[in-house]
Formats: sequence, structure tokens, C-alpha cells
Amino acid sequence: MFELLQVDPFSKARRGRLTTNHGVIQTPIFMPVGTQGTVKSVSPAELHELGAQIILGNTYHLFLRPGLDIIREFGGLHQFSTWNSPILTDSGGYQVFSLAKLRKITDEGVHFQSHIDGAPCFIGPREAMEIQATLGSDIAMLFDECPPYPCEYDYAARSLERTLLWAARCKEVPTPGAKFGIIQGATFPELRRQSAEALVAMDFDGYAVGGVSVGEPELEMMAAVDNSVPYLPENKARYAMGLGTPPQMIEMIARGIDMFDCVLPTRVARNGTAFTKHGPLNLRNACHAKAKGPIEEGCTCVACRDFSRGYIRHLLKAEEILGLRLMSLHNLHFYLNLMSQVRAAIEGGSFSTFRTAFASTYRVRSADEEQE
Repeated sequence: MFELLQVDPFSKARRGRLTTNHGVIQTPIFMPVGTQGTVKSVSPAELHELGAQIILGNTYHLFLRPGLDIIREFGGLHQFSTWNSPILTDSGGYQVFSLAKLRKITDEGVHFQSHIDGAPCFIGPREAMEIQATLGSDIAMLFDECPPYPCEYDYAARSLERTLLWAARCKEVPTPGAKFGIIQGATFPELRRQSAEALVAMDFDGYAVGGVSVGEPELEMMAAVDNSVPYLPENKARYAMGLGTPPQMIEMIARGIDMFDCVLPTRVARNGTAFTKHGPLNLRNACHAKAKGPIEEGCTCVACRDFSRGYIRHLLKAEEILGLRLMSLHNLHFYLNLMSQVRAAIEGGSFSTFRTAFASTYRVRSADEEQE
């Protein structure tokens, strides 16, 4: 399923190829997030034009709305959404713990109230995999418990024990695509190692580092990867869940991660922030009002090809939907193009040079600096 093509000689960066039921994915890869069966404001045709190879769907949200009966009627999420390329679905575990109004966790699963209407619901490991089978996921994530940050060692250890119990039950449920295990263990190196080794022993198709980007400092986030990756097999894909900023992804790739997802490109687009090689740019700032150039010189996305920064700022200030769409298209292009550049750098043996150059130019500027 996963073929390791090349490893950077100066880091752990990898170039790979992941084969799924709906197509081949070139890694490292960024996966746009389509929580409700859609990447916000972007059509499937536009995603293909941007070079998206795979998108995410969310088990929890799609289970609650529109519900499995409707998705089953359409023959699965690919047909329902008209996205004919690979789909990865997360297990719903994180949303159960973060969004549900009331919840009770047991070894059988989680009883909770829907955040939409308060209706009583239950998702356990078997149910999570059955939902993902109905969705027709190319990659189904195991049902896991995501501990909060910070948490005590005893809590993290008990949570991990339950996650591994659930992993064994998830493995028993047939799904049409691959299954990826999720490494937990909070900020404790020995728990991360225990989690990784136990999941590898169960022999899943790929492995994710979970429980990151949940409020911990960036150093802790990097440590979670450093404490997980060494115990994973070379011939399986590695996925860091819910990450991250462009510099974070570059650093994770250097640590041996192959796959990423994050809501940031479309979320910050709706707030007027554009990603560029020099760092984020807030187009709502007054200094952009008369800017006739594109969001970023040299960018080939539709927003930069056809529109000025000043016009896009006007759309944002006027709360016109086109402004949000153009910003989203630009940011997704930036993320996907960044991964394309990384793949080329690894292939050409220049990833370390690329990594250094990117870090030297990308920085987060204050509003005052943008005005200069």
C-alpha cells in the first residue's frame, strides 16, 4: 500500500507513494479538511485544479448530519459529494470529546449528546469503523481517546489502555479501505513508545501521531513526534493529525512524517489572513487598500492571477462571499504547492537546503510591520 521511494540523507524526510481504492497519493502530502463532506467554499473541481490528492471527512459530523441512511442511499461519501479521489475519515473520537454536550466514557465506547440537538448517541470502536465503512473511506482512522493538555500521567496511561483496547476491536471490523492506528500517550515519552509498539504489533496499514495540536507548546508537539516515529516501520505511512502551520509541517517532514491535515488554510482565510512564503499576511489591514499587485508575487492561484490585493481586501471588508472563496483558494494552493516543492526537494536531494531557506524567509509579522 505504501512504497518508500527516497529518504533525505541529512534528515528523516521521506518521499513516498500511497495507493488507495480511489487513487495514488504522492507523499509528503497535505490533505484539505472537508468536515461536513465539503472543503468550505471550494468545489471538487476546484480542489482537483489546486492539485488536492485526498481530502478528509469527519465521522462524527457525518454520522449526526446528514446521517448514514442518506449517505448509504447515495452509495457512500464519494458519490454523495462527487469527489472521486481518495478520502480519509477521522474516527470521530476527538469531536466526541471536544464537542459533545454530555459524555460518558466506558470501555465499550462513548455515550454522548449531540451538539446539534442534544439527542442521545453512542459511538464505540465497532460503530466508528462501521460508520466509516458506510462512508466508503479509503483510509479509516481507529476510534481513540484524545487526552486533554495538560493531563496527569495516570490519566494518560488509563486513556492509552482504553485506546489500545479499542484499536483491537477496530481491527476486527471489515472496512473497504485501509485502517490507520493512532498513537496517543499525551506528553509522556514512555507512553508514546508503548502506544506505537502496541499498534505496530497489531499490524495496521499506517500510523498517525494523535493528541497533538491540542493546546500544548510547539516544543511538546515536536517531542510527541520525536517520541513516536522511531518505533514505526519504514514501510508504512505516517500521519500527524491536525497539523499545522507551514513551518510546523516542514519540521515534521524532517522528522519523518508523510501526511498532514489542518483547518488553518480555510479558517484563517475567512478572517482575512493569507499565507505567503514570507509569512502570513492580514489583508484586512489598511496598508493593502490600494495595493494593485496580487496577494503574493509569483503565485499562480486564481486569486493572484486575476485579482489585486486591494480588490480582495474590499471584498473581505464588504463581507462578500467571493473574498472568502478567493482567500481559501489561495491558502489551499499555498499549502498544496508547498508540499509539491518539498517532494521535488527530497527527490533532488536538496531538502535540507529548502528547509533552511524556507525557515529564513517565513516569519509572522505584526500589524505594525505590515504597515511599514
